[in-house]
Amino acid sequence: MTSVDLTGFQTPGRGRGILDVFNHGYLLRLLIRKGTATRYRNSVLGWTWSYVKPAAQFFIYYFVMGVVLQFHRDVENFAVYLFAGVVAINLFNEAFGNATHSIVDNRALVRKIYLPRELFPISTIIIAVIHFLPQVAILLLACILLGWTPTFLSIGAFLLGLIIILMVSLGLGLLFGALNVRYRDAQNFVEIIRMLSTWASPVLYTIAMVEKALPDWAFRIYMLNPLTTSVELFHYAFWAPTTSASDLSATLAPSIGTDILTSLGIGIAVIVIGQIVFRRFERSFAQDL
Repeated sequence: MTSVDLTGFQTPGRGRGILDVFNHGYLLRLLIRKGTATRYRNSVLGWTWSYVKPAAQFFIYYFVMGVVLQFHRDVENFAVYLFAGVVAINLFNEAFGNATHSIVDNRALVRKIYLPRELFPISTIIIAVIHFLPQVAILLLACILLGWTPTFLSIGAFLLGLIIILMVSLGLGLLFGALNVRYRDAQNFVEIIRMLSTWASPVLYTIAMVEKALPDWAFRIYMLNPLTTSVELFHYAFWAPTTSASDLSATLAPSIGTDILTSLGIGIAVIVIGQIVFRRFERSFAQDL
């Protein structure tokens, strides 16, 4: 009896998780192209909505926090401070929300063929980054008009904040994206998290206000939120250089170094947990869809 050499084959559905995405670059590019092409299909304004929606959100927040509550009196260049935080949180909300729906939205592909399922949440997160770029461009323009100049520290702070947001978005996206296939009420938890993200980070208020209002132990718990660290890094990168502060390090929380390491550690842990849950549930994606 002749034996067949199967060493060149893999058991369908049992890949290497996120690592397999690197071997399917062409499929990833196709998914990204599809997502960007269909986002504003049959829309009159098209990509202009990438500017209109964050602008409307910013003006509402500025009216309430700056004009009504007069926060602009206590925070120099409050408009830049506010928009830097809004841009960071918008990236998280879009990336996390899109990743959660990615498997369900691509149910036709999931049911018909095998490919690394992680391609779907990762592609939607990359699409969120693409839509994030116009907002950063507006923020940069405003900062430059106020005297902002790039430095290694500001660019590094921006990249660190961006990495933390993407790590948390990917981990939570894998986790809730898998759960959402079987338990559709998972998306309700996602909406709650997205709603709280703006208020649980120093976007509409300053970190100094939180430190003053909370006891030390409660403030340390508050600083465990990776989004808090990311927003603070965005503030340091864009807002702080436009202020009259002689020592830019004074604009950050005293424990920012520890907070960055903690946030990166939490981001890695969330990705690992999300990948484990995703791998556990992906076996029945086709049946559940």
